Amino acid sequence: MEEYLVQNVQVIDSPALLIYPERIAHNIRTMLDMVDGDADKLVPHVKTHKMAEVAKMQVEAGITKFKCATIAEAEMLADTGARHVLISYQLTGPKLRRYCELVHAYNWVEWASLVDNLASAEELAQEFVKTIHKPVIYIDVNLGMDRTGHVVNDELEALYRQLKADERFDLRGFHAYDGHLRDADVALRQINADAALKPLEELADKLEQEGEPRPLIIVGGTPTFSNHAHRPNVWCSPGTCLLWDWGYGDLLTEQHFEWAALLLTRVVSKPAPGMVTTDLGHKAVAAENPLAKRVKFLNLTDYEVVGQSEEHLVLRVQNWDDVQIGDVLYGVPYHICPTVALHDEAQIILNGEASGRWAIEARKRRITY
Repeated sequence: MEEYLVQNVQVIDSPALLIYPERIAHNIRTMLDMVDGDADKLVPHVKTHKMAEVAKMQVEAGITKFKCATIAEAEMLADTGARHVLISYQLTGPKLRRYCELVHAYNWVEWASLVDNLASAEELAQEFVKTIHKPVIYIDVNLGMDRTGHVVNDELEALYRQLKADERFDLRGFHAYDGHLRDADVALRQINADAALKPLEELADKLEQEGEPRPLIIVGGTPTFSNHAHRPNVWCSPGTCLLWDWGYGDLLTEQHFEWAALLLTRVVSKPAPGMVTTDLGHKAVAAENPLAKRVKFLNLTDYEVVGQSEEHLVLRVQNWDDVQIGDVLYGVPYHICPTVALHDEAQIILNGEASGRWAIEARKRRITY
């Protein structure tokens, strides 16, 4: 806990998101160590942090390929030195026009997006025919999560062959997110990750044996990063590990990342004996999990979260007499990604001191395009 304390905490209003750059640097090194220093194997996702400064730290470490989920995140990456950006989304409607404008404006970046069916691919082609650019695409593959993507079957092979032969596209390979694989036992997670990916690897083998260039496979996120890091012929796309959180810290014990983002809150009321209220409401910490799994306080013991509203988090505490109005609490969010998206800026903590702010620019739905 001591290493997270802010000496000049009185200058920070609450609730606040605290960012510790030295710990982000550690997490970048750890991420690189997990792939034996091969930065080319990484396509880290930026949905967790959404901050240009964090992306710049990765670029300075030799990482040039990135994944994102929104047009705003893509624009943020283009402005920070990224050279290869995959929007890991099947674009439709107005997003297609916005994407084309982005590709035209940042023509030195190699852009890519996802498709999982012919109709969406055709929609993409019709938008790009108005430009001088050929869309780079990956086929999104459903490995069992059942959120997006095409299942691995004969139709997937047919889709690949048709898009590969279509001169309107530059098809590079497959994108396969296996976020449903979250076994606490890393060996069991390895077995399940191997089994889920095997049919897709067999398809890639078949295409390569026929004389095709081997399709690239971008696979996994943070939960299966350990399982794919040494797998040949794949690129890995972890994201949460840049900031880390309580949820993954408890689940993925084999991954040695550090909490690089905390929440700072203050006690604002003691409304009844045993009850304490802080200013950490729904607007400051992700609320998709049950009350008990939203935040874990590092400098408070023997407490229970009993309520939350837009601006308040109510606790039942054992040491009620020892807690005073104005006390500062430091908390680790259970899920950091949607928590960051609730904040416009982060307070930067260097050498134990609040020393500036970073804008969370890409939390916006739109920056320019």
